[in-house]
Amino acid sequence: MSARILLAAGGTGGHVYPAIAIADALKALRPDLSILFAGTRTHMEWTAVPKAGYAITSIWISGLIRRLTLLNLLFPVKLLVSLVQSLTILLRYRPDLVVSCGGYVAGPIGWMAAKRGVPVVVQEQNSFPGVTNRMLGKHADRVYVAYAEAAAYFPGREVRLTGNPVRAALAVADRAAALRQFGFDPERKTLLVMGGSGGAHRINDAMLASVGDLHEQLGLNILWQCGPRYHTRLAEAMDMDSYPRLTLLPFIDSMPEAYAVADLVLCRSGAGTIAELTVTGKPMILVPSPHVAGDHQTHNANAMADAGAAVRLADGELTTHLLPTVSRLLAEPTTLSAMATASSAMAKPDAAAVIAADILSLIDA
Repeated sequence: MSARILLAAGGTGGHVYPAIAIADALKALRPDLSILFAGTRTHMEWTAVPKAGYAITSIWISGLIRRLTLLNLLFPVKLLVSLVQSLTILLRYRPDLVVSCGGYVAGPIGWMAAKRGVPVVVQEQNSFPGVTNRMLGKHADRVYVAYAEAAAYFPGREVRLTGNPVRAALAVADRAAALRQFGFDPERKTLLVMGGSGGAHRINDAMLASVGDLHEQLGLNILWQCGPRYHTRLAEAMDMDSYPRLTLLPFIDSMPEAYAVADLVLCRSGAGTIAELTVTGKPMILVPSPHVAGDHQTHNANAMADAGAAVRLADGELTTHLLPTVSRLLAEPTTLSAMATASSAMAKPDAAAVIAADILSLIDA
């Protein structure tokens, strides 16, 4: 009977895509392996995981809302139900090992697995670990971190510095074919704009203020992923027919093609995003989110800027500095090339394979 791996990850692409990368690497090493994901039906993993070719099952859990609301009274009920659901999944699937890549869904699954004696490993993407992985770290057989600073939050555990796992397919798309796919002019530079899987309000507002100049004055192709909740408002605020080289999408499914066309990327500085940008060798304008635990996005952005791979802009200066920053970088090909080289030098493209091989060694031990 083939070994079984249960991966728990949810909420955002920063948790889900590293889990998919690990799953891909596991299957590459052992094709007969059985893999199941646990997630929630209300977040992006419910569509992203099946698109990647894996089965997914759900539990009900969600996080506390950070404001006074009666919905938080449901949390104890959701937690209890989710623990029962997690036990049911474990009894039915009988995994040999559970992988937590973070997100609230990983809490009940990982905790229940540890209580039943199922080995648990944690993959932490950020320098300041999320609450779920910090909790599960107390029970983990092994912890994989992307930043050395994260090790301090897992005392007494076996911690391995691996980097963040990235999907191997990201770097294989053909640029010419990708430009045709998006309908872009191959003679022009392309700006890729991303705000994470849910979009970023400040980035969207700055882009809305600057899009005319970026499109006409700088003559760019623009691929703008704005997030599902912002798409309708932004599309209605612009005369889309006036921007033939602008593609505005709520979410980008074809990320290999998106990275292939990008000459410069404007985005938040989440650890997963940065891992993908370094593996694909992209120069970046990073805008750290000020609303994350431990201010880890600022740490990430500073590390990339110090390495020469990125320019860091704060939320408050984005609207006034976006256009001149993009203009300056695209007008200096040697600077852009040096940033791309520095970006590639920061990559850890083998992270997923290293983690997968180590997971299999735990199973086989």
